[in-house]
Amino acid sequence: MNSSKTEIPNPVSDLKIRKKSRLKRLAIWLLVDLAVAAIIFAFLLYRPGRYKPVKLGSDNYRPEEVSRYLTNDLLPKIYNGAQRGKPFEVVITQEGLNDIITRANWPMEWGGVMFYAPAALIVPNTLVFMGTVNAKGVEIIVTIELEPEINEQRLLNLQVSKLKVGAINVTPLARMIAKKMYTQALATMAVDKKALQTKIVASLLNDEPFEPVFRIDNKSVRIEKITIAEEKLHLRMIPAS
Repeated sequence: MNSSKTEIPNPVSDLKIRKKSRLKRLAIWLLVDLAVAAIIFAFLLYRPGRYKPVKLGSDNYRPEEVSRYLTNDLLPKIYNGAQRGKPFEVVITQEGLNDIITRANWPMEWGGVMFYAPAALIVPNTLVFMGTVNAKGVEIIVTIELEPEINEQRLLNLQVSKLKVGAINVTPLARMIAKKMYTQALATMAVDKKALQTKIVASLLNDEPFEPVFRIDNKSVRIEKITIAEEKLHLRMIPAS
C-alpha cells in the first residue's frame, strides 16, 4: 500500500525566497537606473568635435582690443554702401565673426552660472553658436543653431532651430522655458519694444519676426536677402525709407 506525503509550507522559507526575489529585482532596477544616469551624464558632458573656441591672449586675439575686422572691414563696407543709396552686399566670414564675438566681455555670469569660450560656425543655411557653461564646477558645451530667414512680408525671423546641451537635444523644452521667461519679462520690466535689442530677443525667444531696417548715420538700409554658405554669411541690403 503506497502512501503519499503532503508537504507542509514553511512560512519562514517562503518569506526568505520572496525577500531574495525582491532584492534581486531591486538590484537589477538600480543597475539599470545607474546605467541610464551614466549615459545621460556622458551625453551632457559630450564635447562636439567641431567646437574650437579661439584662444584669447594669442598674438592675433587679445580681449582688450576691438576687432579690427569689425572696425576696418565690416563697418566701413556697410557705411559706404548705405551712403551710396544703392543695393549692396556685405559678406561676413566665419573667421571675422569669431573675431568679433570672441572680444566681447567674457566670461559672463548669470544666476551663478558662468558662460565663456564662445565659437561660431557658418554652415550652409545655418549659423551655429557654441560656448562653455560652468555650473558649480561642471563644464557643459551648449550649442545653438539659428536659421534666419526673410519671410514673404519682408520681415526677419532669427529662428532657433536647435539647442543642444552636450549631445542632448533640448529644443522643445528650451522653447517652452524661453517663451515663459519672455512673457514674464514683458509683464515685470519696462521694456522698449521698439528697440532693436528687444526685437532681436523677441525673435530669438518667441519667434517674433521684425523689420530688418537699420539706421546707418543719416541713412536707413533694409536686409533684403540672407544667404548662408560654407563659412560665409551674405547679406543683400537695399535703401529703406
